[in-house]
Amino acid sequence: MSTSRKFIDELFVVIDSEKSAHVEIADAEIYSRLEANYSGFRGCELISCHSFEKDWDSWENHPHGDEVVLLLEGNVTFLLQLDHGQTSIVLEKMGSYGIVPKNTWHTAKVHSPSKVLFITPGEGTMLKNI
Repeated sequence: MSTSRKFIDELFVVIDSEKSAHVEIADAEIYSRLEANYSGFRGCELISCHSFEKDWDSWENHPHGDEVVLLLEGNVTFLLQLDHGQTSIVLEKMGSYGIVPKNTWHTAKVHSPSKVLFITPGEGTMLKNI
């Protein structure tokens, strides 16, 4: 893909199982395309950026690895459901980050309009509505 400027909220990066980087357009078809083009996302990582204005309406879980969340702007709290109860990762300063452990259900509470960079092990990601 040839483009003079690349923005992580418009063009995601997929690190495949061979550790090669691929640029993908962040459009409405991104996740179905990733599933089809990267063998169910087996062994891949997705580097993506998302903006949020309200709390998530679902929980998610990544059974094949830890997820890194990095705050670019705003104020977000990630709620994590652990075996011994719930804990949180508070991101309130640009550049603060947290690690969501492998196989941990998590959601986000958005305290102000926010932008978060994610490094996600996408294989087998599960979602459930709140």
